Amino acid sequence: MKAKSVSIFLFCLFLFSAQLVLSQNAADKTLPVRGFCIGAPQTTEVDEFVKFVANELAPRKVNTLILRVDYNYDFESHPELRDPTPLTKADVKKLVEVCRANHIRLIPQINLLGHQSWAEKVNKLLEVYPEFDETPQVKMPEKYVWPNADGLYCKSYCPLHPEVHAVVFDLVDEICDVFETDAFHAGMDEVFYIGDDKCPRCGGRDKAELFAGEVNLIRNHLAGKNRQLWIWGDRLLDGKTGCLGMWEASMNNTHRAIDLIAKDVMICDWHYERPDLTAVYFAIKGFNVVTCPWRNPENAVKQTQDMFRYRAASPLEMKERFQGMLQTVWSGAGQFMDEYYGRKTDLKETRNTQTNCFKALFNEIEAQSR
Repeated sequence: MKAKSVSIFLFCLFLFSAQLVLSQNAADKTLPVRGFCIGAPQTTEVDEFVKFVANELAPRKVNTLILRVDYNYDFESHPELRDPTPLTKADVKKLVEVCRANHIRLIPQINLLGHQSWAEKVNKLLEVYPEFDETPQVKMPEKYVWPNADGLYCKSYCPLHPEVHAVVFDLVDEICDVFETDAFHAGMDEVFYIGDDKCPRCGGRDKAELFAGEVNLIRNHLAGKNRQLWIWGDRLLDGKTGCLGMWEASMNNTHRAIDLIAKDVMICDWHYERPDLTAVYFAIKGFNVVTCPWRNPENAVKQTQDMFRYRAASPLEMKERFQGMLQTVWSGAGQFMDEYYGRKTDLKETRNTQTNCFKALFNEIEAQSR
């Protein structure tokens, strides 16, 4: 009876504590991160995109803008890695100025480790430095199809190549300097090629340790300059036991890296087909996390409601790990603005679009913040 009474007492204490936390947090209806992620504009689109930031993002109180730059910049450190018509320093300063004027944190992204190719074409890093390729034996097809015999989705660079980081860190430092930023997004999603058996450096090594080693190396480089690392979170989730599959989670055992990487890395937790509740997992593991929808408005609304619930119902020390929402747009800025302003639309799909998701997400944030 005594043990039973103690159990009842502890259960009641838990309920009281939870109710107290809810009452303490009920008045806090803000999200630290109200974000938007999109491909950086082409140089001919910069002026219109600056207006889009001022006229569409700022009124919705967007406070974080991630621009996927990759090789779309006029790099001075490695001019051989520039895209054909890259953004100039003057272009970037226009973006810096509009974001500063509207209190928006501007974060550039260059895909590191994975996503070093797309479809039939290798991207600039492996085009210029093919020796960095993790799987040089896998040749790019004339016409790309998925699935394929090589398991090729996107190429990766070898994280243990002795010369690769001298190059990529030059790019990272230069892009962070010109964007005047205190954070950098390294991508690192959908890494299918890692620790390949035929790689003379990585073969036979633990894939989780390889992935964690690369994350920590990038994180430490940035931390030395007082900058924060952001990454996509899918490689840190177990696709097998979590029933999340090979795209939104790992099927090659990199998920164990979640216990090996620095806790100050910001996790961008993306789920596009279902509003899975994995933000809780990242928070329990000690990470700050943002939830990332794409083109499904219904999911975006549910994910936003979940994020507000997490912050309201969590103990105070856990609450701030739930940082907010990040709308992802997987097209360039010009294509998105064409859709947003009705210049070009997909008549086959009128509901699940990036524009509708963007509007639904920020409408829901506004509704939840009242």
